[in-house]
Amino acid sequence: MDPQELRERLRKADGQLAFQKSIIDKLTHENAILKRLKFAAKSEAYNAEQRSLLEETLDTDLAAVAAEIEALQAARTSSAEKQQPKREKLPANLPRREIHHEPENTLCGCGEPLQRIGEDVAERLDYQPGVFTVERHIRGKWVCRCCEKITQAPVPAHVIDKGVPTAGLLAQVLVAKYLDHLPLYRQEAIFERAGHVIARSTLARWVGECGTQLQPLVDALAAELLRHGVLHADETPVAMLKPGAGKTHRAYLWSFCTTQFNPIQGVVFDFADSRGGQHVRDFLKLSATSAKPGWCGKLVTDDFSGYKACFELGVTEVGCMAHARRKFHELWVNHGSPVGEQALKFFGTLYDLEREVAQADSASRLELRRRRSMPVADALHQWMRQQRQKIPDGSATAKAIDYSLRRWDALTRFLEDGNLPIDNNWIENRIRPIALGRQNWLFAGSLRAGKRAAAVMSLIHSANLNGHDPYAYIRDVLERLPSLPASRIADLLPHLWQPPVLR
Repeated sequence: MDPQELRERLRKADGQLAFQKSIIDKLTHENAILKRLKFAAKSEAYNAEQRSLLEETLDTDLAAVAAEIEALQAARTSSAEKQQPKREKLPANLPRREIHHEPENTLCGCGEPLQRIGEDVAERLDYQPGVFTVERHIRGKWVCRCCEKITQAPVPAHVIDKGVPTAGLLAQVLVAKYLDHLPLYRQEAIFERAGHVIARSTLARWVGECGTQLQPLVDALAAELLRHGVLHADETPVAMLKPGAGKTHRAYLWSFCTTQFNPIQGVVFDFADSRGGQHVRDFLKLSATSAKPGWCGKLVTDDFSGYKACFELGVTEVGCMAHARRKFHELWVNHGSPVGEQALKFFGTLYDLEREVAQADSASRLELRRRRSMPVADALHQWMRQQRQKIPDGSATAKAIDYSLRRWDALTRFLEDGNLPIDNNWIENRIRPIALGRQNWLFAGSLRAGKRAAAVMSLIHSANLNGHDPYAYIRDVLERLPSLPASRIADLLPHLWQPPVLR
């Protein structure tokens, strides 16, 4: 065999070995991912506990619908036509705190002093963690002997009109359910240990009515978010029950929030029965046929195709560098790829620089990024292009590099604007508590239940973002909301709310 033929055979053998190595790398990568999915995932059976959750969801939906119908019919229904609720008396053994309501002026218009002739007493069930108490609202009755006119302080407005619970008890139920992930059947048992049994159906009715009352405030929060030029967006799956089938299908909780660089902090969750991009466009008020322009800011997202139509309607795409880095991290963790290891060093330098500029103002952040981060990003881009020429198509390494190269303009847009974050991790951290709670929720019983949960969670997590105690915030909102004019509802937004002054 002549040397030329031998060299040709060696060249073909080297090419075949390189191809086989790329296939092995690809299969090893996929196998590692499948193992992680297999041993991390846990399936849920549709058992009695889930049926219990379904029942409380249906009760809550019914209460929410009833509250909406009552609100629509309120203008046409006289007070005489309203049926007085019948309920059992609250247990006599519970501690009681009396709150007196008397007229500010006990002089009649004729100048004669009013005489107290009696009182009305209404009892409301209050709750401090682990302890039930009863508030006794005593409204004295005053009469003028001359005019025979009775004067009495008005009934304070409540979220649940003529209901038993105080705003404190309602806030406890909402925060426990949507922040601490305690389903109502567990809260029922907790309340029983505290000395008073509250039926699960009653708790569900309270949650439904509160959700209806809080919706205008959530709408105001969503409108506030759309006034800002940079937003994060992400979505996470939630199981939703199929009516009548006893099975679940995949619904989604969409999330939108301001960036960590924005002094106004807020997050809005939007529940939808699918992952279709129309849900994003509806939230951002985007439409190709509408003459009224929608939101046209900069949206930080991952590479999900559902966002693409937004970018065709005037929204600027900002990529997530963390998603690009994650591709190379999987290469390195799963089978020690040297390409993945080198890429992680580039990404590590970029993130080190981001930590340095996190507390700077927008102009200083932009200047430092251009001076120090841009050369690193350019070097990473050039290195990726060089590596891509050496790697066969179809391998896991090629896919990781192609992901970054295909989206490079969007990934590096943060280098052009000091108000932009490097990745979408800010909102992913806002979603993480939701994902953790799925094990306790198990599923959303209906589209209405999912939307109600999204609304309450928007307020609770926005309160958290602004450093408020969620319980104190929700309690104060529920106390003030019934008597607050619609024109002043923005005063209760989490970034504007001030804790009440204790007297």
